[in-house]
Amino acid sequence: MRALNIYAGPRARAHVQAHGLQPAHVGVIPAAAGGPKGLILGPLDRFIFGQWLPQSSQNVALVGASIGAWRMATACLNQPVAAFERLEHDYIHQHYELPEGQKRVSAQQVSDEFGKNLHAFYGGRIAEVLSHPRYQLHIMTSHGQRLLRREHPWWTPVGYAAAFVSNAVQRRALGGWLERVVFSAQGAALPFDAGDYQTLQCALLEGNFMDALQASCSIPFVLKAVHDIAGAPPGAYWDGGITDYHLHLNYPDAAQAQAPLVLYPHFQQAVVPGWLDKGLKSRHRATSALDSMVLLAPNPAWLQTLPNGKLPDRTDFARYGNDLASRVKAWTGAASAAQQMADEFAEWLERPDMGQVLPI
Repeated sequence: MRALNIYAGPRARAHVQAHGLQPAHVGVIPAAAGGPKGLILGPLDRFIFGQWLPQSSQNVALVGASIGAWRMATACLNQPVAAFERLEHDYIHQHYELPEGQKRVSAQQVSDEFGKNLHAFYGGRIAEVLSHPRYQLHIMTSHGQRLLRREHPWWTPVGYAAAFVSNAVQRRALGGWLERVVFSAQGAALPFDAGDYQTLQCALLEGNFMDALQASCSIPFVLKAVHDIAGAPPGAYWDGGITDYHLHLNYPDAAQAQAPLVLYPHFQQAVVPGWLDKGLKSRHRATSALDSMVLLAPNPAWLQTLPNGKLPDRTDFARYGNDLASRVKAWTGAASAAQQMADEFAEWLERPDMGQVLPI
């Protein structure tokens, strides 16, 4: 059974049909939020950033939210293959011990431990990330407005309830509660048209890197918000996936870009705009914003062969509880099996078969 499905928007398909898919054709790589689901992309990340993309020389914009931001920051480190292997190991082995007498781990405990992990991972290496000679990193965060301007035990739940209702009416209305703030390295321009949603761009610097990355991973009520990030407006910052879950953004027109394609290793076919859109199936459809995208995703039938018959996800923390060894075994099994996806992509690049390319 094939593990990898390849999808393409109409402009991307026409380009690949005419020219194949070369590393020099890629101008943007997005990386979605989705927690443990991102583990399935480890082998693809190691192949793309360790072997394939280094064969070209153009600048590439890396856009990430939540675990996607962690993955894209890792791609900017020296020796990215080793860095991605460490990321996979550290993510799989993360464990939050349930304190005696408590029914669940507190958001403060998760935030404290996660912050320590980020410092251990990137400590002394932030300059590598920010000064990469080819990659410009863009970290997505969600900046609270109105009742969400500061995290509060009462007002935050009310604010998120209001955000949920507003988003259900119209996605742009979510901007009244959560603003998209993008932290960008090297003074790089945004690699997408931000006219779709209330957006602010700030510089990503050594002094705010850790806070911006932690904020991008701070799932509401699971982790604490990060407040008052240096170089950005004051207030609370949460997971970038709330506003941009799968980075369904208005990417450049392929006909006008020197590196015209968006290459998107993803864990599913649908590119869902925001986290609050997960239950709104009408917003899961492709739009013209994805016309220049080549999307790599696991075959849904193949996913059933993985441990538990699914992608790793956050429900596994409850499924396995304090049985760390069993969760590590399941997640390691899924990540290892995903090597088949990378192998199939490498084979397809050598002999592109347009019959295997499906519409997004």
